[in-house]
Amino acid sequence: MTQRPAPRHLLALAQLSNSVGDGAYYTTSALYFTQVVGLSPARVGLGLTVGWAAGSLAGVPLGRLADRRGARGTAVLLALGTALAVASFTVVRGFLPFVLVACGYAAAQSGLAAARQALLAVLVSAGERTGLLARLQSTLNAGLAVGAGLGGLALHSGTRGAYLAVFALDAVSFLVCAGLLSALPATAPGAVAGAVPGTVPGRRPALGVLRDRPYARVALLNTVLLLRLPLLSLVLPLWITTRTAAPAWLVSGLFVLNTAAVTLFQVRAARGVDGVAPATRAVRRAGWVMLAACAVFALSAGGGTAWAVGLLVLGAALQVVAEMGQSAGSWQLSFELAPPDRVGEYQGFFGTGVTVARTLGPLVLTSLLVEWGTPGWLLLGAVTLGASYAMGPAARRAQGVCLRRPRAARSRAT
Repeated sequence: MTQRPAPRHLLALAQLSNSVGDGAYYTTSALYFTQVVGLSPARVGLGLTVGWAAGSLAGVPLGRLADRRGARGTAVLLALGTALAVASFTVVRGFLPFVLVACGYAAAQSGLAAARQALLAVLVSAGERTGLLARLQSTLNAGLAVGAGLGGLALHSGTRGAYLAVFALDAVSFLVCAGLLSALPATAPGAVAGAVPGTVPGRRPALGVLRDRPYARVALLNTVLLLRLPLLSLVLPLWITTRTAAPAWLVSGLFVLNTAAVTLFQVRAARGVDGVAPATRAVRRAGWVMLAACAVFALSAGGGTAWAVGLLVLGAALQVVAEMGQSAGSWQLSFELAPPDRVGEYQGFFGTGVTVARTLGPLVLTSLLVEWGTPGWLLLGAVTLGASYAMGPAARRAQGVCLRRPRAARSRAT
C-alpha cells in the first residue's frame, strides 16, 4: 500500500510549483504587457497598483471564508482562480480588461496566501509552524530562481510565443498547486492543529480582525518593516546606476546573493523563534542589522568601483540577514497573536502589509533614497529600528488580549 505524503511535503511541493511559475511571470510580465499587449508603462503601473489595492481588500474576507468553509477547499478554489486569471492575461487586449484581470489575479493571490496560512494552522502544530514557514520560504526562493531563469529564456527570445509560453507555464503551475493542495487531509471549518474535540467556535463578528486594535498595531508595524521589499528589485538598481561607480551587472549578482542566502539559511534563522518574546527579540535584532545595512549602502556612493562593489555586497548581505530575522519573527507573531479559530481572517489582514509595502514602497523609497541620498538611507534605517523596538510593547499588549479570550477558544491552540 502506497504511503500518503506528509502534509508538510505536499505544502512544500505546492509552494515550489507556483513559485516557479511566479518567478517566470514576474520576470517577463512588464515587457509582455507593454510590448505584446501594447499598454504604456504608465498604464501598466496604474493597472497593477489598482489590482494589488483590490487584492489587499480581498485578503480579509477570503481568509474569513477559509475559516468558515474549510481552508483546504478554499485554497484549492483560489489556486484554480489564480490559474484562470493568469490564463486570462493572454487574451487581454485593452486597458480596462487588463485592470479587471489584474484585480482578479491579485485578489486570488492574496486570498490564496491567507487560506494557505489557515491550512498550515490546521495541519501543523503551533510549535512547528515557524520552522515549516522558514522551509517554505526557502522553497519559494528556490522556485523563484528557477522561474526567473526560464523567464530569462523568454526575454532572450523576445517573441510573442515565448511570452505566452511563460503565462501558460504560470497557469499550469497553479493548476498543479491546486492538485497538490487537494491531496492534503480534509479540514473542518474553524479547525486548528491540536484542537480539543467537541469545542465549538464562538460567534464571530463580521471582519472582527479590524476591531482587534492590538493585533492591528502589530500588523501596522510589520508593514513599516516590510517597506524594504522594493529595495532589491527597484531601489538598488537605480541607486547603483545613478549614484555609484559599480557596474550595472551587479544588480543581478545581488539578486542571486539574496535568493541563495534565503534558500540556504532561512531555516537556521528561524530556529528558536517559538514564542512572542523570542519573536520580538528576532525583530529587534533585525532592526539593528537593517540600520547597519542602510548605513553601508549610503557609503557606497563615494569612492571608486572596487569601493562601491565591496560596500554594496556587504550591504546586501546585511540586508538579507535582517530580512530573514524579521520574517521569522513576524511569522511567529502573526500566528501566536491570532484567535486559533480565525487564523485565515487574521492572516488575510496581516498579509495586506506585503501588498501595502509593494504599492507604496516604490514611491516612498525612490523619493527617500535615490533622490535624497545618504540622509534618506539613514532615515530609513532609523525608522526601521524604531518600528522594530515598538513591536515588543505592541506584541505584549496583543498577547494580553489573547490571554483574556474565552478559555474554549484558547484551548484549541494547545
